[in-house]
Amino acid sequence: MTFLSTTLDRVKPSPTIAVTTKAAELKAAGRDVIGLGAGEPDFDTPQNIKDAGIAAIAAGKTKYTAVDGIPELKQAICAKFKRDNALDYTPAQVSVGTGGKQVLYNAFMATLNPGDEVIIPAPYWVSYPDMVLLAGGEPVTIPASLDTKFKITAAQLEAAITPRTKWFLFNSPSNPTGAGYSWDELKALTDVLLRHPHVWVMTDDMYEHLAYGDFKFCTPAQVEPALYARTLTVNGVSKAYAMTGWRIGYSAGPEVLIRAMRKVQSQSTSNPCSISQYAAVEALNGPQDFLATNNAVFERRRDLVVDMLNAAPGIVCPCPEGAFYVYPSIVDCIGKTSAAGTLIENDEVFATALLDETGVAVVFGAAFGLSPNFRISYATSDADLKEACNRILAFCRGLG
Repeated sequence: MTFLSTTLDRVKPSPTIAVTTKAAELKAAGRDVIGLGAGEPDFDTPQNIKDAGIAAIAAGKTKYTAVDGIPELKQAICAKFKRDNALDYTPAQVSVGTGGKQVLYNAFMATLNPGDEVIIPAPYWVSYPDMVLLAGGEPVTIPASLDTKFKITAAQLEAAITPRTKWFLFNSPSNPTGAGYSWDELKALTDVLLRHPHVWVMTDDMYEHLAYGDFKFCTPAQVEPALYARTLTVNGVSKAYAMTGWRIGYSAGPEVLIRAMRKVQSQSTSNPCSISQYAAVEALNGPQDFLATNNAVFERRRDLVVDMLNAAPGIVCPCPEGAFYVYPSIVDCIGKTSAAGTLIENDEVFATALLDETGVAVVFGAAFGLSPNFRISYATSDADLKEACNRILAFCRGLG
């Protein structure tokens, strides 16, 4: 008889956190390591947002708040959805959690029964399937491909839906690929969902403002208003506002779902950090001009990384529409041997050998449900990216 819950047997620790932790440990031991595993901007939180947090402390706003968000933040979220997405929500339809991850988890805990299925396009953020499993559901993955720039088709979605499907979980721009669905591409998916009224839609729009070139972000309830009543639109301030450590995510959807999510949160964390909530009000209501400035930097870095990786033998790296990740294929590296004698059997071995032999930390593709690939976060300095890509280039040239 084991002391630990058997539910834990269904899940695994986060591979992205594991890679970042290992890179930090090697750095602390004196190794020359460039970490490209962390999914957070290297920019500082804008000063006006930090000032709002400091002002909240000075004003004594350090007590418990309403379980799922202060009224001021809920109003700011409603205004954001109207301004950016042409979606009308009331504060009663809004839930604020300790990061986007808690919001997603609350929704799964509030809705999933044993045997319920959640459709998840792959590659996916590493936490999606495990959150579904922890909540008692069954993840059903749809593999995208390099040929479609890691976007699924309407036919694939149609084929994956069963009478047991509870949710379709959608993320654009994507972690880990940066793939963004155009209005027409998303409309093809929402047309499928219209034919299956028992399927709810959960969107992870965390990278909404990180969009480049001609790509225009859109979200399912915006593209197909008929899905509004069964869509939970999830977002947060972590990525675009460089507030990963502040831990504020939010969502909007039908009141019956929001009430159920509030019940879950009331028995777990209760309210998100009060200081962070007041800072998030300023993030959403305050100046937004820095977003374009930061995006110009990210776009330059994206182009740098894509160009350099595509010069490496055995690597094919599509150019993503958004976020700050690339997800290159290494299919032509499999079966080869590194200069140090490591047989590259799969992408996990590739990533391990890359770290051991060159000091570059990336996340292997199997962690995201599609191989053989690896993920790079280009949310770091140009100098580090150039050096890391040069090391990857040399590593691939040494494969034989």
